[in-house]
Amino acid sequence: MAIDTRITRKEKLQPWQGGFWLSELAFPIFIAALCAGVFAGTHMFYVYGTGLFNEIAIGALLQQGFDGNGYGAAAAFGAGFMLARIIEGPMVGILDIGGSIQTGVGIGIPAMLMSVGITAPLENFWLALAVGAVIGLGMGFLILSIRKATVASSGAQSTFGADVMMGAGNAAGRYLGPLIILAAGSASLPVGIGALIGAGLFYWWKKPLAGGAILGAMAAGAFFSIQIPA
Repeated sequence: MAIDTRITRKEKLQPWQGGFWLSELAFPIFIAALCAGVFAGTHMFYVYGTGLFNEIAIGALLQQGFDGNGYGAAAAFGAGFMLARIIEGPMVGILDIGGSIQTGVGIGIPAMLMSVGITAPLENFWLALAVGAVIGLGMGFLILSIRKATVASSGAQSTFGADVMMGAGNAAGRYLGPLIILAAGSASLPVGIGALIGAGLFYWWKKPLAGGAILGAMAAGAFFSIQIPA
């Protein structure tokens, strides 16, 4: 019996097959890159008045601090969002970038730094990138640590937090369809009829009513414009 003596080399995995970039260790690197960009955007907003990666209303909270009205609102809102998303991420399996990075890192942490007189990270672009990357690395490893201490330690294959949130969202979504139809009808009768037809079609297709009502209202609104009073 012949013995195959050829050395078998381990084939390099493609990105969609696994490898480092789909491993847990790559997660903090991605978070660091995102946080570096968002924190640098806050630097641009502080220096040039533009470039913030956030909604206008949330950016206004930070602008109040720049104008001398205090950073309490921006710090509390941003840091609270970030803490909630860091705890939620390991449970759900999905990290909300808007709440954790854009609001937390882009608004909350800069507001806390500014409130104690630390302005250098927001005045220098390269320092902003470095500080954002360090924050992202710490956030990424913290999320992995929470995940290992909760979901991974139970040996479950699925994240129980996602099951709870999806169930709650589906249950609450059943009541949105009629409310959307009423809102569309109060705005315009043709748009309300379109929402009703869309919801009826989605009910027939056994799909969520809210989606059908929204699409129906949008389709009717394209032909029957709503007059907005000046």
